[in-house]
Parts: sequence; structure tokens; C-alpha cells
Amino acid sequence: MKVKDIAALIEAFAPLSLQEEYDNSGLNVGSPEQEVTGILLCVDVTDETVDEALAVGADLIVSHHPLLFHPLKRIVGADAPQRIAARCIVSGISLYAAHTNLDSAPGGLSFVLGKKLGLRDMRTLAPRSADGGASGYGVVGSLADGPMPTLDFLERVRRQLRCGAIRYSAPCRRTVHRVALSTGSGASFIDDAIASGADLYMAADFKYNDFYRPDGRIVIADVGHFESEYCAMALLYDIITKKFANFAVHRSERSVNPVNYSV
Repeated sequence: MKVKDIAALIEAFAPLSLQEEYDNSGLNVGSPEQEVTGILLCVDVTDETVDEALAVGADLIVSHHPLLFHPLKRIVGADAPQRIAARCIVSGISLYAAHTNLDSAPGGLSFVLGKKLGLRDMRTLAPRSADGGASGYGVVGSLADGPMPTLDFLERVRRQLRCGAIRYSAPCRRTVHRVALSTGSGASFIDDAIASGADLYMAADFKYNDFYRPDGRIVIADVGHFESEYCAMALLYDIITKKFANFAVHRSERSVNPVNYSV
């Protein structure tokens, strides 16, 4: 099996045409013709995940976040992307990323997170107009077990996603039944969440003034970027192993949140 075979499988689910202009999904390091004997899945490519790939014999790392967001003018180890890219080239490890295309693909990352949190009857929160709404960002749905107190729901989310902390706006809704969510940075979809009729919208990377925007219409909750996207490994694992059931695919145990909390 070759890198291009794994890439084709992922891109059948999440075409590269769905990625945002700023993104760099796809093959970042390596050759499409390289033979692959093992795969490591992770959220971010770090020195620790490269160590892990070497330890388990993986010669392809499939990450959610691309290692290379910006063009490199030189590879001299001056920063982490240069250092890690050089290590992978020398070690014969290819790097492939599925980022915003995995977020916005039909049935993509937000659907996985919504299912994990017990949402039913989900639909895309912010559909793309370019393809008639088949793809897009976020989901909105209803809690399968019915309404529950807002703070109880946030505590359930905190436990399920292992959040170090959750930042949230004024709890203007005493109970939550309809929930909108987006994996990763989601401030740009607050208005979509309000328009959807959701009681609560959860995503990550909200700024100070974002917490004023609901103005009593919805509760917004910042659960953390890593916490909301950790499920990318599960989705990528399912995509690959449904086709290649007996292939060596490892979910990283060293893909960890770079953000620490003191509470």
C-alpha cells in the first residue's frame, strides 16, 4: 500500500476541494509513491508524535492539523515545523493532514462530536452554498434524552470531553434541549447558532467580546480547541479501517493538549 492509496481513501470522504484557502490539507511531507506499512493518527504533529510513530513502526502520520501552514524558505531547524519536517524526511515518515476539509465534509467532524454528546436529528449548522448545502460547518440537533439544566449539560460535556475548564456566557437559558456546535474555532458561526433556535452553542477560541454577542438569546460555551477536535482520530480511524481492516493503524497516545489549566 502507498501513501496515495491512503490519501485517496481520506479524500473520498473529505475532498481537498472543501478546504479553506488558508489551509494546507493533503500531503505535507513525503512522496505519494512511498510504501506504507503503518499509520499513526494524531491531532497535531509534534516531536512526541514523531517519536511515537518511530516506536510503533509507522511510516505515515495522518494528522488533523497540518504541520506546515506557511511556506518554508529554508529547513535549518530554526523552529518546530522546520525541525519536525526535517526529522520526518530523514526518518522516511510521510505527513498527511485532513483539516478544514474533514471539518466541512458531509458527516464530518462536528457530526462525530454531536453523536458523542448525544445529539439526534442533526443537520449542518452553516451549509456551503457552493454545493447546495451538501457540505458545511457545525451541526445543530436535539438532546436525545430530552431537556436538562444548562449547567448540568455543561458539566456532562466537561467530563465527556475531558475539558480542563469551560468558559461560558450568562446562562440565560435555564435548560438546554436544542444544541449547536462546531469543532475548533467557531466564533464566526454564533449568528448561525442563534438563527437555528439552539439554546446553547459550543465551540472554541471565543474572544472576550464574543461572550456579549448572545445578548440573552443563547448560551455560548468555549470547550477548548483540542478538546473539541480530539475526535478527529476516531473519524480518521473509521475511514481507513473500514477499507483496510487489517492494516496497522495506531491512534496516538501522545497527542496531547498544548493548553494547560490552573483551576
